[in-house]
Amino acid sequence: MCKVWRTLKFMEVRNALTIGRWLKLSTELKSYSYSVLCSNPSVLKRNVDRSLSPCYEILRSLLGSDIKFAGFFKNSYQLLTVKSVSNIARNVSVLRELKAPESLISYYATCQPLLMSLENEKFHQNVNKVMSLGFRPSTSTTFMKALFVISTTDSSKWAQKMDFYKKCGWTEDDFLLAFSKNPLFMNMTEKNISSKMDFIVNKMALVQPADLAHYPTVLTYSLENRIIPRASVIRVLLLKGLIARGDFSFNSLMIYNNKKFLDKFVVPYQPQVPELLSIFAGEMGLGLVELGIRV
Repeated sequence: MCKVWRTLKFMEVRNALTIGRWLKLSTELKSYSYSVLCSNPSVLKRNVDRSLSPCYEILRSLLGSDIKFAGFFKNSYQLLTVKSVSNIARNVSVLRELKAPESLISYYATCQPLLMSLENEKFHQNVNKVMSLGFRPSTSTTFMKALFVISTTDSSKWAQKMDFYKKCGWTEDDFLLAFSKNPLFMNMTEKNISSKMDFIVNKMALVQPADLAHYPTVLTYSLENRIIPRASVIRVLLLKGLIARGDFSFNSLMIYNNKKFLDKFVVPYQPQVPELLSIFAGEMGLGLVELGIRV
């Protein structure tokens, strides 16, 4: 039996019926209501007049549609309190005053409500810190990503991350450059980053550590599914003298889709190196390949 009915035993039926009517304010809410209530029956304990309706009115005006509110309701019902929603409203106003794109404001208010529901003073501090690092809400597509990272990273963790990257061969300027390019690389674990840097810099010797600061998105790619196969192909081509280091950009060869990479670095060289496709597919280890085809 759905947990909703067990919860009903401990509350006034009239309040439940009122909530049921409230949930049918729109087709979108109605379509979500049953699944939300079955998985989160505590919603039925909320007072419609003092909690749910005021939250709905605020969020509906901020998000602009019932369908966006429905998404918020489904994913973040626990934040449907007047205090949290009021914080969201104030923080949205801050971003609008700074000319942040409405599409990003709406996305983060709906999909990252914990960030947007921070106390206004703390939110202001985080915004100011992000802007001090050179991000501008009106022009930088990475501003909101940087705000998210700053809001979830305290000063000690920030210092710890910087120390880690210094051990990997970066300077403080390299670290800040990488953050400006893609703040989300900060969410990668040290183990994950260490394994990727070790493979790219030490085992493959394709770039220097500081080079990766210019394209940190590479560090967010899968080591097994993208970095190893592509770097291995390039390594073999270099060993065979079929390409030179100036013939490719490491960043570009990592962001190419599979077809473009194959067309550019595998298919043209298969007559000379038949094993290339197997290397790319991960069917042949680089160690065996180097033993067999090293010039």
